[in-house]
Amino acid sequence: MTGTSVPAIQWTANGVVLPTDSAILTGVQSDQQAAFGGNMSLSLSSPQGQVAQSLSAIISDKNAQIAEIASQVDPANAQGIWQDAIGAIYFMQRIAATGTLVSATCAGLVGTTIPLGAIAQDSAGNQYQSLAAATIGSSGNVVVQFQCLATGPIACPIGSLSVIYKAITGWESITNTTAGVPGVNEESAADFEFRRQNSVAVNALNSIQSVLAAVLAVPNVVDAYVTDNSTSATVNTGATNYPIAGNSIYVAVAGGAQADIAKAIWSKKSLGCAYNGNTTYTYTDQSAGITPYPTYTVKWEVPTSVPVYFAVTIANNANVPANITTLVQNAILAAFNGQDGGSRARIGSTLYAGRYFAGISAIGEGVNLLSIGIGTSASPTATSLALGIDQLPTLSASDITVTLS
Repeated sequence: MTGTSVPAIQWTANGVVLPTDSAILTGVQSDQQAAFGGNMSLSLSSPQGQVAQSLSAIISDKNAQIAEIASQVDPANAQGIWQDAIGAIYFMQRIAATGTLVSATCAGLVGTTIPLGAIAQDSAGNQYQSLAAATIGSSGNVVVQFQCLATGPIACPIGSLSVIYKAITGWESITNTTAGVPGVNEESAADFEFRRQNSVAVNALNSIQSVLAAVLAVPNVVDAYVTDNSTSATVNTGATNYPIAGNSIYVAVAGGAQADIAKAIWSKKSLGCAYNGNTTYTYTDQSAGITPYPTYTVKWEVPTSVPVYFAVTIANNANVPANITTLVQNAILAAFNGQDGGSRARIGSTLYAGRYFAGISAIGEGVNLLSIGIGTSASPTATSLALGIDQLPTLSASDITVTLS
């Protein structure tokens, strides 16, 4: 016997064409007949019929795996190491998971040193570690940056970092007067593709796309939003009516070092274009090669972290899992953070309750979703939430309530 009657995969200009399962089964049975001299029963309940079905299933499965690998050359479909390989063409690397960053005021005896690695704890029991040593000054306090030891988008509202976990002589109290910048899980396939698409503009100048691409490329940047106002009058923009000055650019950035952000913005914006924002950094341009180097004041907005609340109502029945609250919380968190393959909640975005239906419904057949409310306070009833261009949405499991009705 030479050759086979099993149809092969076809590679066409329009993509991969796989043979049908029935065609594969017919080919396998034809090979069996040829191998054993014909006159074999084709009944699928016979021993040879069951062997034919098993071989056909193996071939179909391998064909599907080959097609899946072939699809990974498309940036829209790529995941895992294949997406990493596409990103390498653009000199991109997947962003690793990071912990929430928060600036906290440490008070106590003048001259007391808060060492690198000092541990504090928030009201939810999450531990944070100081990123650099700092000494309490004459004012009796010093601002120290802490990072959560647990990675992911853990919310740290104003005043929640209040416990000194390991006592240090002379260090009396800690508090955060601003909300923390939420950490991120490992960059999802959707977020990676979003950043790759924007990265193609990184070599351009004088466009909001090039500024966005440059800012998103800054290490430890969690999210960014860029727009501009080409008119001479102030324009109120977004859900919070943020006033963007005339003939200016607006950049909102969460995370990242100030020096790197300032360089990214300055290097891509139009000459003479004004800025907006609550954060200022003096950037020194050393590319001219002569001294004194020119300096520029760069401004951008560090968005306010806005806690989002969900209220989910599910029909009560005997098939609802006992841990339904945890399952729903995990499903919503996965969608909110883009871990379900979809887009995540971003600066200035509008969140729709419908985005979360599929994840909850997929929990099981006994889960019948009645409603999802979404808002910025407990027990929300709205089905959508518009965020300002100066707001970064955050979500904690404790802010997701589940009611059986």
